[in-house]
Amino acid sequence: MLLHVLMVAHIAVLGYWLGSELVINSTFRYVSYSAQSPFAERDRLMDHVMTVDQHVRYALVLQFGLGFSLAALYGYVPGGAATAGVIGIFAVAWLIYVEVTHRLRHSPTGKSLATFDRGSRYVLMAVLVAIGLHLIGGGWSMPFWLRLKLGLFACVMACGVGIRLALISHFRTWAVMAREGPNDHTNAVIRKTYVQATSVLVLLWVFIAALVVVSVWKPM
Repeated sequence: MLLHVLMVAHIAVLGYWLGSELVINSTFRYVSYSAQSPFAERDRLMDHVMTVDQHVRYALVLQFGLGFSLAALYGYVPGGAATAGVIGIFAVAWLIYVEVTHRLRHSPTGKSLATFDRGSRYVLMAVLVAIGLHLIGGGWSMPFWLRLKLGLFACVMACGVGIRLALISHFRTWAVMAREGPNDHTNAVIRKTYVQATSVLVLLWVFIAALVVVSVWKPM
């Protein structure tokens, strides 16, 4: 019964993830291309974008926790139910960390937490790739299709990092607009960063689609 519940949740979270991405991108596009709107209105919507962005972070943590818990319960990762329980506790702790980081994002503490969070994602991506390449867990009973999924999941995470990097110029320019008001140049920069971030987002969607294909096809 538990396996079925976790599997349904694993699938549902994917829809939750994609839906959140669509809402974020749609609102972000409106903010980027509504130069005729008062900046206060655009800034309010941009803050909403950052709040909705939390749902993508939740989805990432949930997919990690559910995916590895299922792998443990199916015997692909050693430890069975005990490992699944540890992973579940870790996922809950990670969710709390993500939420605290968001709530403190405007404070020095929040910025330090966010920096650590970004660094930990690099480590996690490296671990996922290492598992996929048999550098970690070479003796595990993990099939090729699941190792491929872990590699693709690392690619999804890398795209998330890429989007953040693409938005560095956006946030710098946004701060200038908040101080001095928008003009043609800053509005052009905002539109450009939207296009750049969306390009990486499309690649992220491609990797998620590949994850679904591998999950259904299960190539040996």
